[in-house]
Amino acid sequence: MQILLSIAFVHLLNDCVQAVLPSIYPLLKDQFALTFTQVGLITLTFQCTASLLQPWIGLYTDKRPLPFLLPAGMCVTLAGVGLLATADTFAMLLLAAAMIGVGSSTFHPEASRVARLASGGRFGFAQSLFQVGGNVGSALGPLLAAAIIVGHGQGRIAWFMLLVLVAVVVLVGVSRWYGGHLKNTVRKAGMQPVAPLPRGRVIAALAVLAMLVFSKYIYMASLSSYYTFYLIEKFHVSVDTAQMYLFLFLAAVAAGTFAGGPIGDRVGRKRVIWASILGAAPFTLALPYADLAWTAVLSVVIGLVMSSAFSAIVVFAQELVPGKVGMIAGIFFGLMFGVSGIGAAAMGHIADVAGIEKVYHIASFLPLLGLLAALLPKMGR
Repeated sequence: MQILLSIAFVHLLNDCVQAVLPSIYPLLKDQFALTFTQVGLITLTFQCTASLLQPWIGLYTDKRPLPFLLPAGMCVTLAGVGLLATADTFAMLLLAAAMIGVGSSTFHPEASRVARLASGGRFGFAQSLFQVGGNVGSALGPLLAAAIIVGHGQGRIAWFMLLVLVAVVVLVGVSRWYGGHLKNTVRKAGMQPVAPLPRGRVIAALAVLAMLVFSKYIYMASLSSYYTFYLIEKFHVSVDTAQMYLFLFLAAVAAGTFAGGPIGDRVGRKRVIWASILGAAPFTLALPYADLAWTAVLSVVIGLVMSSAFSAIVVFAQELVPGKVGMIAGIFFGLMFGVSGIGAAAMGHIADVAGIEKVYHIASFLPLLGLLAALLPKMGR
């Protein structure tokens, strides 16, 4: 349990630092005179570098685990945060975002594997605890950014390097545990209670899961990247107030993520996947027409409902492909980042062309893709 808590804590620190980037978009937009499309390109750069390497790292480390990648990848993030604090051109902002993304791509597959090794067989719970660490970090990021950076300038970003240094120290200890227990635990942890399905059905099921991630994370990207702009433009709130509303949404995401895994362990992952994505549709459809108070309420409900799916999706996919824990984690974490980046760039272009409110009218229909969950095969749970 100590290792599981440690890896969840580092996930909190990692995602807290990553959340600083979208949280300071209003500051960067003003300071560098960026368009919404350029803001989307920053997100795209981060998300793509965070996504493209993950499946390959996971595939390689399924065969040859590399415990040292955990602290090494975090050191790349450390350098990226330092560059973000000192960047003076748009190109440097993109490079900083890319470095933070590379650090993320080395962290998630191996950290997800460590969480599974330390799960004691409670795979859904372990994945949820690991994931909720990241969600809590994502929720804290905007608050810390508002307190430390907004109103004080870009240079204050450097303070977040301290969080990354703490993460490096913790990961050194985790990597030692990982290396010491690898030979005795990998084979045991890799065993799956559910027999593999025929190859064609596995591929079809993975494709359905990928489409569900597509619907979930493009919508989530619209909120995480542009929600503050939406609130400022539509309701004329201050940046600090908009950051508080973003915190409420991200806190709801953290709570929903924590609940999703254990519920999936009990009632079945397919049911959780079905309810969490399709169940959000009525609320996403209502959001563009709500006043400020109801916008806050609806965003919290959307965060709670939609976020409960990801842990169930990852564990469901790992049960479809036994013995490929790192590869599957890399694919789905990578898909999450990649889809979010593409979605953020696309939504940024829509905001430039048609206005920020149009983004939420279009994105509101995405959760209806949750109907595809009916095509998933029946598994053991």
